[in-house]
Amino acid sequence: MLASSFNWTNAWEAALAVFLLATGLALAYLFVRLSRTADSVTSLIKGTETEVLPVINKVGGSVDRINVQLDKVDKVTDSAVDAADAADTAVRAVSLAITKPVQKITGLAAGVSYGASDFRAKKSWKHAVNAGKEAAARREQELDEELHEAGKGTN
Repeated sequence: MLASSFNWTNAWEAALAVFLLATGLALAYLFVRLSRTADSVTSLIKGTETEVLPVINKVGGSVDRINVQLDKVDKVTDSAVDAADAADTAVRAVSLAITKPVQKITGLAAGVSYGASDFRAKKSWKHAVNAGKEAAARREQELDEELHEAGKGTN
């Protein structure tokens, strides 16, 4: 009697029940594994927090101390720049103070040299004096140009 009352609808319902039971068991297994994975991840995050947060605090303190030292270095470099500017100003002042006398002495030496040579060659005092003055003026002008060229190269 049991076999005669069995039909395809009963087979379909039995297959569906087996499928749903297998799916339920598979999902239960999956959820248990997922729960263990979530526990592992939670444990990893807690361990990371306890180990990394103190390191981050120490790094923050180190950065603060480095910033203090960099501020000190900044003050030192500012002082060095100010000292270099002051030295440059002093050197320029000294250079300006001695430039004209050096030009005049150089011109005088060139003038005497050229004048003496001209006097030996032409035996004319007046011509020798004029040649000496021209040579002195030329030498002063050349030295002035040399100094201006040297000044352009350093700026």
